[in-house]
Amino acid sequence: MPSYQFTLDGQPQAVEADADMPLLYALRGELALKGPKFGCGLAQCGACTVILNGTAIRSCILPISAVAGTNLRTLDGLPTEAGPHPVQAAFIAEEAAQCGYCTNGWMMTLVAGLERDPNVSDQEIRNMLTGLKCRCGSHMAILRAARRAADAMAQDATVQDQVVQFDPQTDAVDLDVDTDREAQA
Repeated sequence: MPSYQFTLDGQPQAVEADADMPLLYALRGELALKGPKFGCGLAQCGACTVILNGTAIRSCILPISAVAGTNLRTLDGLPTEAGPHPVQAAFIAEEAAQCGYCTNGWMMTLVAGLERDPNVSDQEIRNMLTGLKCRCGSHMAILRAARRAADAMAQDATVQDQVVQFDPQTDAVDLDVDTDREAQA
């Protein structure tokens, strides 16, 4: 049986499986992950969503052979020692999960989209989430969580840009500004 190697949530993995085994089966059965779920088996609901090389994909129809040498991210790998991912924090703050079965799809789709560009309109969020299903009817709370996550990630990106762009040679601060103004008065 062939072995397929890939990076999963930052760690190297190898799975021995038939080439046409759905990635979802390997993630849940072979690697015991809890995030991606089996929903429809037809890539129509989104419960099985994972991020493949930065793009949200449905793992229920993607064969394991297609992920050899790639980078996969799952809901299981989102939180860090520092805390939950901003999307997870927003879902918690907005109480956006009801039964939680579909939450994986919504979160992973948002993570992929917002990490690419957090400066999105409400319509762009809706477009990003098209095709995902929630039988509990949590759509409005999910949209509020999406907006909250986008705003938080955009703010963080702005702060990171400002930190990265600071050059001590050209952006030095004159600490004697107030003294100079008093002397001129």
